[in-house]
Amino acid sequence: MTRNQILNYLIAAVWIANGLFCKVLNLVPRHQEIVARIIGNANAGVLTRAIGFSEIAMAAWIVSGIKTRLNALTQVVVIASMNSLEFIMAPDLLLWGRFNAVFAALFCLLILFNEFYLRNKQIQQA
Repeated sequence: MTRNQILNYLIAAVWIANGLFCKVLNLVPRHQEIVARIIGNANAGVLTRAIGFSEIAMAAWIVSGIKTRLNALTQVVVIASMNSLEFIMAPDLLLWGRFNAVFAALFCLLILFNEFYLRNKQIQQA
């Protein structure tokens, strides 16, 4: 197994953990509180679970290996969008406050490094 494949599984695991455990199963209620802060309480539970299922779908897309560049760019756009909203509207509910943005940026860089450097290197060696 290559470094690119290992990182793909680790990145997918992050999406599954956040989607399934934090949002769908609501084991980390703070995620629903963040959604409620942004859209209001009325539909926060339903939308939080929908986001969770979308994150699980993202993990499946990563593991599938289909359109990997589009997938990587989509991940970065989703992470940047979600974290920008949270940074502005709910920084007090974030695990590390506004410092969360640093971890989000590092995760985005890891995704891009994995796709555009490690995967290219793997293809060239094959």
